[in-house]
Amino acid sequence: MTADVVTVDVDGVVGYITLNRPDAMNAITVELGRKLELALLDLASKANVIVIRGAEGNFSVGGDFRELERLRAGGAAALRPLFENFARACSRIETIEIPVIAVVEGYAMAGGFELMLACDITLVRSDAKLADNHANFGQVPGGGSSQRLPRLAGRQRALGHILSGERMSGAQAEQWGLAYRSFTPRDFEDGVKAYIERIAGLDRLALAKSKRLVYAGLSMPLNNGIAMELTTVIDHVVGDSAGAGIATFTQTKGDAS
Repeated sequence: MTADVVTVDVDGVVGYITLNRPDAMNAITVELGRKLELALLDLASKANVIVIRGAEGNFSVGGDFRELERLRAGGAAALRPLFENFARACSRIETIEIPVIAVVEGYAMAGGFELMLACDITLVRSDAKLADNHANFGQVPGGGSSQRLPRLAGRQRALGHILSGERMSGAQAEQWGLAYRSFTPRDFEDGVKAYIERIAGLDRLALAKSKRLVYAGLSMPLNNGIAMELTTVIDHVVGDSAGAGIATFTQTKGDAS
């Protein structure tokens, strides 16, 4: 892809997507939302893991208010692509088989915060500045945080945060369960690199099935989810992928490290 607002790179089995509007702190536009979804689809068959970052030290400050103001003049029909493109990109993450990891530093506000919530796994710098701050500007969430945040953090924290627009740090996001791990500024790049390398080196098919189980299970009763897991694991263990892993384990005399 040759898009400038979203750049794509592949390094071995890792696909990298960069939100590339650094002069606007990677603010989201109609074009960026559309090309983010295209980038996800492009990398889904080329990589074992996808990493989303923002250019030059910030993840994303959310929607581009200059574009928002221009689109408002055209009414609801003109505004719709801005929100629909971005929402489709966020929703696409769940349907892609491989893990999608958000690597967050600097500012992740409004839509940037919502994109972080939509990713499978978030790795964050402890001093990052995060918020669904729509309320601070008389706005309401439009990229999914009113639905994803309560599911991740609970109703009290979701409403307390969305209705106040208060900022949180990357360290607090980890405490709330919005990030898998936070790293100090000193350890951030090395920690991110080590985690990505670990995920990228694992069996692609096993990770895909595990991801599918988690998302599908969230939408069904526990007993149904357990039954689905049982069927999946039996089908998987009889396959070549699991057989190779078992053989590796037994050949190393059970060294599981």
